Amino acid sequence: MSNYHQASGTASTLSPPRLVRMDTSTTDDLECSLHYLPKPLMREFGHVFNDEYLKFGDEEGDTLMDDSSGDSILKLLAIPTNQRAREDLVQMGDNIEQEKDRLLNVFLTFGKYICEQLRAKGFWADYIDPCSGLPMMTLNCNKVYSEVDGMEILLNYKAYNAGFCKILTHPKWGSSVYPATIFAHAPAEIVKSLIESLPDGAAA
Repeated sequence: MSNYHQASGTASTLSPPRLVRMDTSTTDDLECSLHYLPKPLMREFGHVFNDEYLKFGDEEGDTLMDDSSGDSILKLLAIPTNQRAREDLVQMGDNIEQEKDRLLNVFLTFGKYICEQLRAKGFWADYIDPCSGLPMMTLNCNKVYSEVDGMEILLNYKAYNAGFCKILTHPKWGSSVYPATIFAHAPAEIVKSLIESLPDGAAA
């Protein structure tokens, strides 16, 4: 088991950041964690998704799926992911673009898997396209989600301004980081179990 652990330092954390690897035949790891959606991020979430997540299935709000267990209450959850890039992504060049494409494909595979698992259980889930900042699965959404702002709120990671861009810095990897986020409206324990079931990545 990987001994990687990165303290998030926020009260919203349900599962702390750990490295996971979807395809054990590769070295493509993602750092992921699970969080309740804190109030500062609720406004951003509402700006991007409006109430579209409530239209999935027949659920509304924090509906009880099973009256015998408080763990069955639907909650808005965030799964922030970060990948360690092989290049400093602040730089420019063909090698940087190729690396971004690699990181994008790793996240898209991961995001699709997580969302399909949750949707198959009857819960809304969606992931943000890192290229456009728009939701991948929810229709009627045309507002861009800020990954950098989200990582600052959820994980207390730092950022700095470079011209018109806001650059995320990872506490271990600096600006060689590729952030992307998944959202869900589901019982926290179900999402937590799904995240914890993923294979460990390599120790950092």
